[in-house]
Amino acid sequence: MASLKEIKVRLSSIRSTQKITAAMKMVSSAKLHHTQASTEQTVLYADKLTSILNGLLHAECDLVSPYIEKREVKQAAIVAFSSSSGLCGVFNANVWRKLSELLEEYKAKHIAVLLYPVGKKIADELHKAGYQTEDDFLHFGEKPSYEGGVQLAERLMELYRTGKVDQVELLYHHFKNTATQIITQKVYLPLSLSAASQAEPTGTDYILEPSAEGLQELLFPKLLKLTIYTTLLDTATSEHAARMMAMQTANDNANDLIQELTLLYNKTRQQAITNELLDIMGGSAQKN
Repeated sequence: MASLKEIKVRLSSIRSTQKITAAMKMVSSAKLHHTQASTEQTVLYADKLTSILNGLLHAECDLVSPYIEKREVKQAAIVAFSSSSGLCGVFNANVWRKLSELLEEYKAKHIAVLLYPVGKKIADELHKAGYQTEDDFLHFGEKPSYEGGVQLAERLMELYRTGKVDQVELLYHHFKNTATQIITQKVYLPLSLSAASQAEPTGTDYILEPSAEGLQELLFPKLLKLTIYTTLLDTATSEHAARMMAMQTANDNANDLIQELTLLYNKTRQQAITNELLDIMGGSAQKN
């Protein structure tokens, strides 16, 4: 059985750790509310852009863009989003597990892959596994910004436009709620218009200025850049939610452990007192 001093030291250590996890939970909660608000505003903007795209489709315009051209996939690019720090539960492990499955799938199809990690954790796992990565955008997920999203989107669009890759996929966590973050795999390029083209006509008579072609040249790159920015925000929101839940779990476990150790401390202390009393009574009996 552990001594009273050992139990006290362990209790002190757990309480100190609990203060840290409680502080981290509060920080993650504040960051979560901030990124969640930014994501909601960005989604509203994306909805407006989508309505413009639907307007072009309903106006029966011929949509011509290098970003919607489908080709046989011989080389692909994968952008995997993770966090750059730990203590967020299985957040990063889920990304690595899904990415490993995707890489094995491409390998079986003999498709070459370019890897663009966003976040140190997924980059570290790829390096350990022996994969070569493009690390120019590694830190973009730490403080998501529209400018950073534009840089990454322009690189991916250039790769697809010049034919260096035939498909671009995004792998990230989608924020559903505080307790649930869904690992999501999405084809980024070629841009799919099937969902938009199946939308119900609104009956509006669209007047296009300056022209349908001019709007397409503006709209497609804007949608693609906004998609990357939204993905960065979605990943950051999911990371903060996962870390907040992990810290809450750590706090709960610490409380349970403190209760067990306190009970053990009291039992050990009571046993020590009982032993001392028995020693005193035994010594007194021997004198008599």
